Amino acid sequence: MTNPPQSEQSPRDLVGVGIGPFNLSLAALAHSRPELDAVFYEQRPGFAWHPGLLIEGATIQVPFLADLVTLADPTSPWSFLNYLRTRERLFPFYFAERFHTQRAEYDAYCRWVAQNLPALRFHHQVDAVRWNPERDVFEVDFTQLDAEGEAEALGRTYTRNVVIGIGTAPHVPDPLKPLVEAPGVPVIHAADYLDHRSALLAADHVTVVGSGQSGAEVFLDLLRHRPVGRERLHWIGRSEAFAPMEYSKLGLEHFTPDHTRYFHSLAEPVRDRLIAAQWQLHKGIDAGTLAAIHDELYRRSVHGGWPDAVLTPGVHVRTAGRIATTQIELHLEHLQQGTRSRLTTGAVVLATGYRERPLDRIMAGLDPYMRRDSGERPRIDAEFRLVLDPCVTGSVYVQNAETHTHGVGAPDLGLAAWRSATILNSLAGKDTYRLPARTAFTTFGLERPTLVPKPRQPLQLIPLVEGR
Repeated sequence: MTNPPQSEQSPRDLVGVGIGPFNLSLAALAHSRPELDAVFYEQRPGFAWHPGLLIEGATIQVPFLADLVTLADPTSPWSFLNYLRTRERLFPFYFAERFHTQRAEYDAYCRWVAQNLPALRFHHQVDAVRWNPERDVFEVDFTQLDAEGEAEALGRTYTRNVVIGIGTAPHVPDPLKPLVEAPGVPVIHAADYLDHRSALLAADHVTVVGSGQSGAEVFLDLLRHRPVGRERLHWIGRSEAFAPMEYSKLGLEHFTPDHTRYFHSLAEPVRDRLIAAQWQLHKGIDAGTLAAIHDELYRRSVHGGWPDAVLTPGVHVRTAGRIATTQIELHLEHLQQGTRSRLTTGAVVLATGYRERPLDRIMAGLDPYMRRDSGERPRIDAEFRLVLDPCVTGSVYVQNAETHTHGVGAPDLGLAAWRSATILNSLAGKDTYRLPARTAFTTFGLERPTLVPKPRQPLQLIPLVEGR
């Protein structure tokens, strides 16, 4: 690659790094603000949302109203309902009476938005973000990639503000990393499940590790497609139970702007304790998925006998290794009993969740300006901005990198539009999007929310016209 760096000298208003659902939401809402000069970069060739987990029939865990824009702007042309209209599918959706859409349909909707927004730049890998104190702008260095993902050209963009939305990465526990990286017997993360599904169905025995939603969906799919009486499946997880996700109406109010603001106001040690205690709000399993698993197991027991499937919560994988070239041995510990055992299996699916991608690589140039908490995590203000040295006059916003400061709602799709609108309002210095002052019946602290009563319009009587 010999191409010289390409520069866009005039600073933009906003550069986005990463195009997942959250920055896609921001780009969709920003599209209605033509005065905002924004561009978004993504190294992948196109939009893709957890392609390895688009299992047939699997639904997202938020209602269809939690699309990219509706909860901030119901009139946006980028709503899910407008997507259905363009596909002439509004009436089928209406009669289907589905409040929760299928995961594959949500992915198709997002790809429709991504294919029609002009501000998106795929095949662009952002390499570094720096502050230029002489020009009072950020420098964003990127590499333009060709169709094969190889470097084609270098570029640099200047911008007054940046928004980081690089998302999360699959998490593999340390004891299992050597197995994932070695060839041979399949040990894969659930994020790649569909790519390896045929090999998993052909394996003599499969173990699913992880007691959250992904683990449940993978186990159910394998169960449905393996022979009756010869299922040969194990499902284990660290949680003390295959527990349902908290989905009561008042419980869901933890995913409102009200709770986000309350959580942000708490002291750092309190926030850390609260996140750990609220695991069932976002790490449990959809009750419908649990019911479907039980139904399938019950169906297989109708004619006598039990399915060859073992479901054991409260189990920790201590170490793991390969036996010859065809088997894997997991060394297990039961956390409540304090007992240990070994499990030999022919394949492993790791439904062990995701972790926020660290900002260090692309943000190394800003490290001298960043303010951190006692755990060396970035401090983030109420408007989703990194707290930087006052000499930095621009803002760096983050999306889905603020769980430690904003709580369990950070990765939730239902807060995407509200957070995007909050960022756009912050950029504009005014309420370009009118957001609600109160969003929950629950008052999370002792201080009650202060609401300004809206003036009532006098009732107007329309006179009747004779003959009508």
